[in-house]
Amino acid sequence: MLNKDGVPSLDQIKTCFPNLESLQKPKAIIECYEEIPCNPCSTSCPFKAIYIGPNINKRPQVDFNKCTGCGVCVYSCPGLAISVAQLVGKEVRFKISYEFLPLPQVGEIWTAINRSGQMIGKAKIEKVTLTKVQDKTALIQVLVDSSLLYDFITVGKKI
Repeated sequence: MLNKDGVPSLDQIKTCFPNLESLQKPKAIIECYEEIPCNPCSTSCPFKAIYIGPNINKRPQVDFNKCTGCGVCVYSCPGLAISVAQLVGKEVRFKISYEFLPLPQVGEIWTAINRSGQMIGKAKIEKVTLTKVQDKTALIQVLVDSSLLYDFITVGKKI
């Protein structure tokens, strides 16, 4: 589907995720589906958990054993192609990049959006971080229903 409509298939999406057991702790999910010359994720990772190698065109690979889910790679990615996911009971905690105004506020409920731009549920805003280092890319931490693990990509508007 990616080459046809720009939306990855469920099988493509699942290749970016670790096994569910690994998601008991936060892990970076890198959704780079094409080889392009880019490496800020690997150079920004303080734990050396993201590897591209000598050919900068290769897709980044996450060593889920090294990844702590800190989120530095999320706001460092110029393509907004990285999130962090963690299973928390019946919910999933995501850290996503966000570059629109107004910024969500802690405690608000926003629409959960899929890769096709459709509303798929609700997202509770848990934390909003925007520091000088992040260069106007906020890191938003949200909780969504665990059934949205492979569908959720961003938030839309406040409910």
